[in-house]
Amino acid sequence: MAKHRASRRPTISIVGPGNLGTALAVTLSAAGYKVESIAMRRGSRGASRARALTRRLGARLFIVGSETITGDIVWITVADDAIADVARIIAKSGDWKGKIVFHSSGALTSDELAPLRAKGARVASVHPMMTFVRGKTPDMSDVAFAIEGDASAARVANSIVAKIGGKGFAIRKKNKALYHVFGSFASPLLIALLAAMEDVALAAGIEKKDIRSDALPLLRRIWGNYLVHGAGVAFTGPLMRGDAATVEKHLAALRKLKPHSHVYTALATSALQNLPVKNRKQLSRTIARAR
Repeated sequence: MAKHRASRRPTISIVGPGNLGTALAVTLSAAGYKVESIAMRRGSRGASRARALTRRLGARLFIVGSETITGDIVWITVADDAIADVARIIAKSGDWKGKIVFHSSGALTSDELAPLRAKGARVASVHPMMTFVRGKTPDMSDVAFAIEGDASAARVANSIVAKIGGKGFAIRKKNKALYHVFGSFASPLLIALLAAMEDVALAAGIEKKDIRSDALPLLRRIWGNYLVHGAGVAFTGPLMRGDAATVEKHLAALRKLKPHSHVYTALATSALQNLPVKNRKQLSRTIARAR
């Protein structure tokens, strides 16, 4: 009997059925974990989607603070600025000794869960390096999860991540903000760069319907080169060639397209410092004049 209890997978409750919380709940359920309940904050949108999720998983739905959250593990997936408040509210009721609590902020540490730690819970931050959009559950296979917190909670997190196909790794508290910047460069800021690319294409007279298809072969090749060879080999163009005259023409054309001109000069300055370029001094002077 004791052996059966030791091998039983822990039950899990999700607090915050947004894009991330929904994807985690579905993934955990598919991996054999019992998602016991879904908790929403009062006034949250998406109640109908949350009800559909609970029906799909055989879980129950309730409002944070209206009842005690059950389950061996409570996984908080609300927005960063709400994590501490949720932790404070749910810590007021129930017995937290022996329970595990996670949050999934990439930038914040496990200390956001201090009220629950004070009540006897073991806590950790468990952040997937993945983007989540409404209505889609991404494949978690090979997704990296940054894990930081109490040793026992981190062990449990690593076990769960492995069972859903991900790869857990330890992150230090002091490095969480820069880790999240790394993710921001890989996802939202990359999309912001592509949005700037689209604006420049429109200004160049390219029809909106053609922009993505025109850019696709180049983007595929660049991304493929980067993944196989790294940034240094994938880097091409006038900066790599040291073509200061062309860069100057680019900057002149961009003067009326602020803030995109600032994006160009910032990225070009970074390239001069980090990537193989020719004619570095002349390029530096050209870019400095454009600031």
